[in-house]
Amino acid sequence: MAMTEKKVQDQSKAVQISTFESGNEMAAMAAAQINYHVMGYFPITPSTEVAQYLDMMKAKGLHDIELIAADGEHGSAGICFGAATTGARVFNATSANGFLYMIEQLPVQSGLRFPMVMNLVTRAVSGPLDIRGDHSDLYYGLNTGWVILTARTPQAVYDMNLIALKLSEHKDVRLPVIVAYDGFYTSHQKRKVNLFRDRETVQAFVGEPPKGFPVSIDKEKTVTIGAHMNGDDLMNNHFQQSEALYKAYDVYEEVAAEYAALSGRHYDVLDLYKMDDADVALFLLNSAAESSKDVVDRLRAKGIRAGVISPNIIRPFPAEDIRVALKHVKALLVAERADSFGANGANLTHEVKSALQEDPDNHTLVLSRVFGLGGKDFYPDDAQAFFDMAIDAANKGIIDKPFDYYGIQPGAPEKKLEQVIEPMTGDTYKTGLINVTEDAETNKLKVRIPPLRQLTGKPKRFASGHGACPGCGIFPGLELFFKGIEGDAVILFHTGCGYVVTTAYPYSSHKQPFLHNLFQNGPATLSGTLEAFFEMKERGEIEIDEDFTFVMITGDGGMDIGMGSAIGTALRNHKMIILEYDNEGYMNTGSQMSYSTPLGHMTSTTSVGKAKQGKPFHHKDTAQIMASTNIPYVFTGTEAYPQDLIKKAAKAQWYAQNVGMVYGKILITCPLNWKSADRDGEKIMKAAVESCFFPLYEVERGETTITYDPEAKKKRIELSEWLQYMGKTKHMLKEENKDMLQEFETEVERRWKTLKVKHDTPFI
Repeated sequence: MAMTEKKVQDQSKAVQISTFESGNEMAAMAAAQINYHVMGYFPITPSTEVAQYLDMMKAKGLHDIELIAADGEHGSAGICFGAATTGARVFNATSANGFLYMIEQLPVQSGLRFPMVMNLVTRAVSGPLDIRGDHSDLYYGLNTGWVILTARTPQAVYDMNLIALKLSEHKDVRLPVIVAYDGFYTSHQKRKVNLFRDRETVQAFVGEPPKGFPVSIDKEKTVTIGAHMNGDDLMNNHFQQSEALYKAYDVYEEVAAEYAALSGRHYDVLDLYKMDDADVALFLLNSAAESSKDVVDRLRAKGIRAGVISPNIIRPFPAEDIRVALKHVKALLVAERADSFGANGANLTHEVKSALQEDPDNHTLVLSRVFGLGGKDFYPDDAQAFFDMAIDAANKGIIDKPFDYYGIQPGAPEKKLEQVIEPMTGDTYKTGLINVTEDAETNKLKVRIPPLRQLTGKPKRFASGHGACPGCGIFPGLELFFKGIEGDAVILFHTGCGYVVTTAYPYSSHKQPFLHNLFQNGPATLSGTLEAFFEMKERGEIEIDEDFTFVMITGDGGMDIGMGSAIGTALRNHKMIILEYDNEGYMNTGSQMSYSTPLGHMTSTTSVGKAKQGKPFHHKDTAQIMASTNIPYVFTGTEAYPQDLIKKAAKAQWYAQNVGMVYGKILITCPLNWKSADRDGEKIMKAAVESCFFPLYEVERGETTITYDPEAKKKRIELSEWLQYMGKTKHMLKEENKDMLQEFETEVERRWKTLKVKHDTPFI
């Protein structure tokens, strides 16, 4: 990871090296040097890199952390909690909606007093979706019972991660700790940092994992973890937890002092910049505080006594330190990258005001401003504007506007965007060329489609101008599928590449009604949409044709985190289609492993090196899982076999409009993930089918039919022929990996033979 190295001159401290790294790299480095036992994780921007860096280091044999890719952030939190109950050292990293998705689990961890460290790489919470940094996720964590440390720089990220573990495991604390730092500012920007050269130094500082506390794997001292409590006991439990959290203040000071003696870097409870005699000051978290210090220097040069105050710990909240720091400050502006909607100020504003209220001699005027949401940049001029507000209040002795947003830009009516593409509805998507009939004897559908050239005139559902990568197979695959769909559609994309590249406000590539919701809840969302439609239609409250087709598009691993919602929707059998585009990874977050990633394939979290050879387990067969829910129609398809896919789309629409839910899985190309040439997409997809890795079949009313049999057509190829086309799999063809290749071939053959038995024997 390091690009440059040199010994630190001060030999009285432990030997350190100097390098240029980002906050995410430093979080990973700290975790690797500590050598945690377990990291349960799920990729979400901008924290994903932490797991990626650790995976790369694992492939090189640089640590022994067991990296467990969960099915979602809620699952990752469960993995971490379960590991922590054994006395193991546990680590995690997340952001934004991922943090909220796991938040139900967080009070369990703190309420049962199991230590761990989690890096919260702060990011805006949707909706609407924004992947850049603010503190709206962090503020949801204030009431979870976790200790919360903040880190303004990559250096602080490294240092706070080392402090955090020692603090978490202290006998007087025994609570999990969050280290929060700014997404894309601190997480991705490289800065000069110092780190300990030898992991032994780090491990000596944090010490051995403490013994003597209840664990789940001690057969000599069996314990029950998480027994339910009545009110009296819960009161006592929460009181003890509360006391431990307050004790974390003293323990933090103790551990920070030890760390300062070792490293030469001091992290007081409050980072105070020229606050000794300040008349006006800003209260800021993390990176914005660093950006404001140069402005303080400029104001001081003009004779204005300005300062900046920034806490290194916000849980427990350092109320007494704040009272002391603000003893003589005339006006303070608390600027926050989040709001507490309807509360006339965000969370820390009220906590600062509450702290000052305890001091009857303090007359500091407190202004509150919300700024920098969604990664909106914060410049020295913005800090100057904040100081100007504080100076004005100090001079007047009153506050004109206690709470406001800063940096909003009202739209100009004359610049209103005009609609470029007319909505396409009604007969636009009705060709009359596709005929679907039900065979009364077989109880199956017969589909007649015209030659493909006759469907080329059918308008596309997605406008040009989207931001998909060259060679991306999402939209060719989806557009081909929609050639088989007649009439209007309501389309929901959950988060993923297909969504991200088609909807960047104020622009949209969607020509028909479009919805978005997050990975874990897309199926449930669309089921609510269609049931409301039918209910209002039945009541006569809306006048809309009933031939709407409701289609949810999933992909980029969405049927991992979204599988629970999809199964629930299937069991309720709503009249809709769920269509999964399978690119074998999480591409919208940066090519991480999905459960749809096949054995041995390389991703950014299944690295290839001397200690690792790609993904260590087989891919999930989503179509078979969904078929087991007994929905009326399940199919697989790919753009490489267009007639097959269009026929299945027509069947899917009939079943979705007349019987119930349909699930389809289409293989699509992803040159970025597959490390393949843009032009080779069709060749690779055909090879996937002809090697029997991705068989084409349908499950119609419980009966399985293989719709393309490469063996019967004498076109079956070796699995290795498919693998050789992709850079992510070429390592599997090396002699040293022949056992892994054989295991993959065996599993593909097992699934293919099972499918053939189902094809030959109805209702198996």
